[in-house]
Amino acid sequence: MRHGDKINNLGRTKSHRVAMMSNMASQLITYKRIVTTLAKAKALRTYIEPLITKTKKDASKEQIMHNHRLVFAHLNDKAAVKELFTVIAPKVAGRPGGYTRIIKLGIRLGDNAERAMIELVDFNEIYGKGKGTSAAPAKKTRRSGGSKKKSESASAEEETITGTTEATAEETAAE
Repeated sequence: MRHGDKINNLGRTKSHRVAMMSNMASQLITYKRIVTTLAKAKALRTYIEPLITKTKKDASKEQIMHNHRLVFAHLNDKAAVKELFTVIAPKVAGRPGGYTRIIKLGIRLGDNAERAMIELVDFNEIYGKGKGTSAAPAKKTRRSGGSKKKSESASAEEETITGTTEATAEETAAE
C-alpha cells in the first residue's frame, strides 16, 4: 500500500532522483525553459519552487548567506545559484508563488511518453506583462494556407496564357 506516499519516484533510486532533479533545476535556471517528460516536469516544479522562494526572503545578511548555502546544497552549481539570486530573484520578488509553467507538448514518438515544456513564468516574452517592443499583429485572412499558393500559380498561368494569346492576336493583326 502507498498510503501517504506523495513523492513520484520516477522509477529511480533516491540518489539518482536527487541528482536528476538537481541537474534539471540547474538547467531550468540557466536556460529559463527545458523540454522533458510530463512526470519529470511535475516533479521538478515541486523541487524548484521552494528554492526560488528562498531567494525572495529579505532578511539580515546572515539569513541571506544561509539561504545561498541552502540553495547551493540542492543545486551544486555555483553559476546557477548566482543566476538565481541575481537575475531571477528580482523578477519574482512581487510574485506570491507559481514561478513555473508547464505546457504539454504531445507524445514522444520513440516511447509514447508525454512531453512537456517547463519554463519560468517571468521570463517568457510571449505571455509576460513586460513585452518591451511588440510587433504589429499579423493580418488575419479567411483563406486557407494552400489557396494562396494555388491562386498565385493560377494567376501566373493566366498571365502566360493571356500573354501568348495577345501576342498571337497582334501578329495576326499585323499581317
